[in-house]
Amino acid sequence: MRQKRMGAACGLGFGGLGFVLVIGLYLATGPIVLAQAGGQTNPSPPAPEAPAAPPVPGVGTKSIPPAGVPDESSAVTLELTARPVAYVSANAEWANGFKSIMAEIAKVNEAIKKAGLTQTGHPFALFLSTDDKSFQFQAMVPIESKPQAKELPGGVKIGDSPAGKVMKFLHRGAYDDIDSTYDLITAFLDEKGLDSENRFIEEYLTNTSEPDDVNLEADIYVFLK
Repeated sequence: MRQKRMGAACGLGFGGLGFVLVIGLYLATGPIVLAQAGGQTNPSPPAPEAPAAPPVPGVGTKSIPPAGVPDESSAVTLELTARPVAYVSANAEWANGFKSIMAEIAKVNEAIKKAGLTQTGHPFALFLSTDDKSFQFQAMVPIESKPQAKELPGGVKIGDSPAGKVMKFLHRGAYDDIDSTYDLITAFLDEKGLDSENRFIEEYLTNTSEPDDVNLEADIYVFLK
C-alpha cells in the first residue's frame, strides 16, 4: 500500500466517516421468515430445546475477519486486459498529489482532442513507486484505437494499459480521506493472506479536481501476485 499512507505495508498506496468502502459490492440479505401464531385455543407448551452440540474443529467453521475488515462479498477479483491509452509519466508529492494527477490527466485529454482521438473510458492513474514524501505515476486515458504516431504533442505517449489479476475496491468520499480506504484494503489483504504487487490503479469515476470534493468516486485496482 502507499508508503505515506500505509506505513510499511507493501508499498501499495490505497473509510472513515463520510464515505463508504464498497467494492463492486453486492451485499446480499437473506430472506426474513416470520412465524405466525396458529389458531389453537390451548396450545401445547414448547418442547425444551436440546443442548447445542459442541463445535467440531475444522468442520463447518468459517474464518471471521476482524471488525472493520471487509469480507469476500465486498471485493471483486478481475482479470484486467490491456487496452489502448494515451499517457504521461510524472512525479508528485503527497501534499498535492490529487491536483498533480488531475493536471497530468488534463494534459493527456488536451493532446487527445488535438489529435482527433476518441476517449473510451474514465481516466486513471497507475502508481509505480512510492515513498514517504512522493510517488511516481502514469496518468492514462483510454482511447478507441492507436494512431500511427507513437507520441502526441506535449510529450503524451501512446501505449497499452497494464493487464493482470486484480482485486477491485470502491472509494466514495473526498480524496483527502482515501488513506482510510487503503487501510481497510491492507487489512483485507492481510486477513485473506493475499500478496500484492508494488503497483495499483486509481480510476476516477467523478469529474472533479478538488481533493475535498465529497462526491468523488474512484475504483481502486490492486494487482495480485
